[in-house]
Amino acid sequence: MKLGIVPNTDKENIIDVVELLVEKLSLKNVTHFISDIFQDSASSSSVLEKCQFMKNGELFSQSDIIVSIGGDGTVLSTGYLARETRTPILGINFGKLGFLAEYEIKNFDRLIDELLRGEYHIEERITLSGSFDKNGVEELFAINDIVIDKGKWPKMIELELMVDDNYVSTFLADGIIISTPTGSTGYSLSTGGPIVAPKTKAITISPISPHTLTMRPLVLSSEQKISIKTISQFELVQISCDGQRVRQHKSPSVVNISNSNMPLKLVRTKSTSYFDILRKKLFWGIDVRSNLNHGGIID
Repeated sequence: MKLGIVPNTDKENIIDVVELLVEKLSLKNVTHFISDIFQDSASSSSVLEKCQFMKNGELFSQSDIIVSIGGDGTVLSTGYLARETRTPILGINFGKLGFLAEYEIKNFDRLIDELLRGEYHIEERITLSGSFDKNGVEELFAINDIVIDKGKWPKMIELELMVDDNYVSTFLADGIIISTPTGSTGYSLSTGGPIVAPKTKAITISPISPHTLTMRPLVLSSEQKISIKTISQFELVQISCDGQRVRQHKSPSVVNISNSNMPLKLVRTKSTSYFDILRKKLFWGIDVRSNLNHGGIID
């Protein structure tokens, strides 16, 4: 097995974490490479200076699994870089929530043993692609969501929604979120969108602060095509993919979004289910009142 390591260089103490992982991989004789984006950061480490560094393109094509060390955002950015090789991503949580980055630093030994014994599975997640021309080149790619919003303009924008060339609605809002099941526990959830199990082949559309309360989230088949026309009194609207790749586009504009042919492959442990993560990370279904004392708040 060959592992490629992509650390988040902005994380404090990231060198210590990578050193620990490399030492444990070396003890198990596991072949590993490190992204060259980390080479300058690792120059002061006597442990890491002996490692083989590779450019990302070569790293993704040479590795059986890419180990992404950071948080969920690091997994998203690593998944974007690996979209063409479709190399499976294993997330190690060194951030806050760790919804995609399932493994924890304290479990390095268990992680390596599970990998060597094959006690894991690869879960395929749908992703989104988008373009500004029905017959044009795809310019947008997202694992979590594509968000169209008003950007710097303080007022709402007008959005016309079409699905499979069928008119759905025209409404005023701060924006709209087109989300995958993976992204359903992110921005979409905060606007009232549903939690969608990751194996579901669905796309969720969630308006952001719509002017009318009758505009509710909509769940579509992943095979359906979405077209959104945006009209703003301001010159530009903002379009972001996974909250990481942000661009301004002239208004009025039409964005066409559909299921991408480049799915994300995530390495998942067999010892934890998606619903275990929901309960642990989002406190899903837990009655918070049971944790309150009887100091007059609850009798």
